Amino acid sequence: YFKAIIFILLIFTVYNLGIGLYYLMKDRGSSDRVVKSLSWRIGLSLLIFVLIIVAYYMGWIKPHVI
Repeated sequence: YFKAIIFILLIFTVYNLGIGLYYLMKDRGSSDRVVKSLSWRIGLSLLIFVLIIVAYYMGWIKPHVI
């Protein structure tokens, strides 16, 4: 269940990165849509990072032993 949430957030992060590229090419710097899209991407990346740390400390995920 937790891995599915992380996967969906990763998909949405990549989507926002693509949307930022699209707006960068389309708007040519005339609007702030690129900044908003990339800000969402950064926020989602931080959320994923924090969720992984919390899940590790709560025992929901365990690291692999090599």
